[in-house]
Amino acid sequence: MTTWIIATRNKGKLAELIPMLAAHGITGIGLDDAGIRVSIAEDDIERFDTFVDNARAKAEYFAAVSGMPCVADDSGLCIDALDGAPGVRSRRFAGDRGHIVLDAKDEDRANNEAVVDACWDSGRAPPWRACYECAAAYADAAGSMVTVGRTDGAILPDRSGDGGFGYDPYFVSADLGVSFAVASAEEKARVSHRGRALAALLANVAAARANASPR
Repeated sequence: MTTWIIATRNKGKLAELIPMLAAHGITGIGLDDAGIRVSIAEDDIERFDTFVDNARAKAEYFAAVSGMPCVADDSGLCIDALDGAPGVRSRRFAGDRGHIVLDAKDEDRANNEAVVDACWDSGRAPPWRACYECAAAYADAAGSMVTVGRTDGAILPDRSGDGGFGYDPYFVSADLGVSFAVASAEEKARVSHRGRALAALLANVAAARANASPR
């Protein structure tokens, strides 16, 4: 099988991306498993205002560091009542709103609390219409490419389910009618922003390789 670096240290993302890649005959390994140590340079990679630019920057950086093909994604929750926030600040939203984040393991709780508080502060009644957006990027020595995916739903004020990660317990999928934390991993992958973006990316990578092959 072909091996790709997955440019994340997030266990939730790895749990979703590894089987998605495996279904296409690709072995995906996270940065920690690949032996790529944390560097202070990583702090400046996701400095852009769009998911596309952040995903491309991560893929290109870690492809160069590892010398291997690399896939990366940047994704987030966009809520109409918050004018599209938290968006690219989804992982850092709690800190932006002045909520206390005890440690990395506490990040999801703090972010969800901050989002629900912000939605109530908007003055709009729940459910709050929202979507997840994702940009998936691939990079190797030949260059890079990016695709995007989106899934619609709504944020509810009370959590539902114990699966998934991030904002999943509060995000009710329009496709599934349940929160992503209730849905099975297979159900979520079928309709998720990440699943859609990665499927498009893999199709584009395959097409590019086919076009580059000698005839």
